[in-house]
Amino acid sequence: MTTTAPTTTAPTTTAPTTAAGRSTAGRGSRRGPIRRIIATSLGTGTVLAAVLTLVVFAGGPEPVITGSALLGFAVGWAVLAVLSARLTDQPQRWALVPAAVLAASGLGLLVLAPDDRVLTAAGWAWPPALLALTLWIGLRIRRSLAAGSGRRLLYPVVLVMAAAAVGGAVETVGLAADQRAYPMPGQAYDVGGHRLHLDCTGSGSPTVVLHSGLGETSAHWARIAPAAGGATRVCAYDRAGQGWSDDAPRRRQDGLQAAADLHTLLDRAGEHGPYVLVGHSIGGDHAMTYAARYPEQVAGMVLLDATSPYTVGDDAAHTGPPSAVALLPSLARLGIGRLLPTSSWSALPDPAAAQVQAFAASPRGWRNLVDEVATLPALLTQARALATLGSTPLVMLTAAGHDGDPARAAAHDRMAGLSTNSSHRLVGATHAGLVDEEHGAALSVQAVADVVQAARAGSPLPPN
Repeated sequence: MTTTAPTTTAPTTTAPTTAAGRSTAGRGSRRGPIRRIIATSLGTGTVLAAVLTLVVFAGGPEPVITGSALLGFAVGWAVLAVLSARLTDQPQRWALVPAAVLAASGLGLLVLAPDDRVLTAAGWAWPPALLALTLWIGLRIRRSLAAGSGRRLLYPVVLVMAAAAVGGAVETVGLAADQRAYPMPGQAYDVGGHRLHLDCTGSGSPTVVLHSGLGETSAHWARIAPAAGGATRVCAYDRAGQGWSDDAPRRRQDGLQAAADLHTLLDRAGEHGPYVLVGHSIGGDHAMTYAARYPEQVAGMVLLDATSPYTVGDDAAHTGPPSAVALLPSLARLGIGRLLPTSSWSALPDPAAAQVQAFAASPRGWRNLVDEVATLPALLTQARALATLGSTPLVMLTAAGHDGDPARAAAHDRMAGLSTNSSHRLVGATHAGLVDEEHGAALSVQAVADVVQAARAGSPLPPN
């Protein structure tokens, strides 16, 4: 009798499937790697973009900063596509599309180096294109990544890209609206390859010429120019790259180049010196540089809490702007500056306040700030060339809070000592308030009036 041993059949296990019918066998062990790869790609793109903008191309112009950032982010998307295909069962080859688009855009900006007008015109095209790409990426993430395998790491990136697209569109529309809303007052004159804006009011002599501070424009003098213009002729102007003036062929100008531009501007406009030079903040250093270059053109000077030219060494003249400052124009292109209220830019009344905001919040305004920061050491070095004004009347105003700074007080004393006919006044106004606040502007107007009167009469300045 033959006995047959019973056989045991092993149970068959069917791999679970997704709702779409795709097997998830082995996916549990893969979820960790895909999340790590997504995190690695995001970190790679972010770090590389930061290194390129803050180290490799630190202080570069807007196209270079934006282009290098796009290249960094492109590498991040490429890392996601390559590593996910090689190391996981969830290949994200679609990520090569944003990688290619961002890389091409970044290289285009680096190679072509478009100017502000081209970048502004491109604002009508790239925001909708970026928004379309963002929506496509969002759909690909949902279709290609299983729930819980890293979607949540990528969705914030999608939201940031969408916000950038919307902000870029808002900025482009806003720039166009600002151009229509704020036509240029005064006139623009060719000074040799570019045009500078000049706005003069009042009559009489000597003519007062107003020099704006860091990041300021002719609109900042809205409280002072009309008040001072009641007694003499007053001219406010915009340096190259500011306000209604063109950019200079060589975009970053030092103090001597700006002084030469101003000298040509006044001549082309038919204005006659000698002039009373009024400068706020670094505008005071521009006034000093002009006086050193054209001493015969100076009838008097008013320095409104001017930046000290005595605190920088000659070796600093060739340094660039801080790396983070150079990011500002690119960020402004996303409409970030328009998030701030008008009052945050100045205390001026409208329409001057709106004009100030329109320029200061724009990519061009922030770029001008970057350029002036870059050339500030050279300007301060050149301002030191003014060794004396003789008996030319000079008023130095030191804003409240700065009188407690021994170094600044000593520098202002030294600046006041440039003339034997000078007055150093400690005033109850803030640095910005000397121009844009009613009380501070009144103090500045009085200083201008005192210098104008002393220049006319050839008399000593009144006591403080």
